[in-house]
Amino acid sequence: MQLKYSSLPKAILVLEDGKVFEGKAAGKIGTTTGEICFNTGMTGYQEIFTDPSYFGQIVVMTNPHIGNYGIEESEVESNSIKISGLICKKFNQNFSRKRAQKSLQQYFEESGIVAICELDTRAIVRYIRDKGAMNCIISSETTDVAQLKKQLLKVPSMAGLELSSKVSTKTPYTLGNPASAYKVAVLDFGAKTNILRCLIERGCYLKVYPQKTTIKELLEFQPDGFMLTNGPGDPGAMPEESALVKQVVDTGKAVFGICLGHQLLAQSQGISTYKMHAGHRGINHPVKNEISGKSEITSQNHGFTVNADEIAKNQNIEITHLNLNDRTIEGIRLKNTKAFSVQYHPESNPGPYDSRYLFDEFVQNMASQKA
Repeated sequence: MQLKYSSLPKAILVLEDGKVFEGKAAGKIGTTTGEICFNTGMTGYQEIFTDPSYFGQIVVMTNPHIGNYGIEESEVESNSIKISGLICKKFNQNFSRKRAQKSLQQYFEESGIVAICELDTRAIVRYIRDKGAMNCIISSETTDVAQLKKQLLKVPSMAGLELSSKVSTKTPYTLGNPASAYKVAVLDFGAKTNILRCLIERGCYLKVYPQKTTIKELLEFQPDGFMLTNGPGDPGAMPEESALVKQVVDTGKAVFGICLGHQLLAQSQGISTYKMHAGHRGINHPVKNEISGKSEITSQNHGFTVNADEIAKNQNIEITHLNLNDRTIEGIRLKNTKAFSVQYHPESNPGPYDSRYLFDEFVQNMASQKA
């Protein structure tokens, strides 16, 4: 049955600075809050919605049609939807893909996710690019702007907010073949499933640990290397995790950090992080590999980044990757050990596969230490 937007209940979006947008309800009828951000990807909405790095955020999808190929249960990046809400132009009830099991509407209703559609997302994105990321509230159960503004005042800023403990595993678990050539201890700050798959495909046996883990527990696994995963929130609010990463680096074993893991690796070496104006979220961000001279198109999702001036003064850190749009740091390597990290997502779901060579480099680093 074709979704008739005229018959949908009214919904309202209120930004922290008082800006108001009116649209139509989608997903669950209700109210939700979070930091507004936008993703420029043309595809991959299911992977985006289930990416733990989006925990606490309301996502604006710039592609005008969302939900048009439905929901396929195998294409998730975690065990549930992690976004706090969705803003889009067209929220498609019908879907064309035969492999899909359900519509996006059914998926959101089952997961309790509030959405708003029939908005000019181009105007919203331009507004965020000008004003910067901020908190917002969506409601399809009340249109009382004064009441929503009052509720929004209670929502904490993303700056200074530790969120990865909300999405990290609560207990350790193993994945892969125990007879694999390499053992990798994974510190889970909000890991995407495809990071783990990329390691298993390269002959790694994984033990995934909660973020609140001791170095003693990690070393009991006798790993050949450590993976520091992506995750949500402000890395500056994670001093204990930065201290743990410092202990991991000091083992001398191979270390690979992605996104939040990259930021924590930098912090472990005395480099600060800061909140970006609007962040990088999409699957078409150009990055230059400073070592090879080649460029790659990358998948990104982050609102914080590392301090480039401080890195330039640290003689033990080599900059390996730079963002070609704004020259922010996209990758680093520690000169005195086999530790490196990138700000973007080489597992690339969604996104191009240009950067999957980094998993091969991590495996090569482990292999060189076992030789």
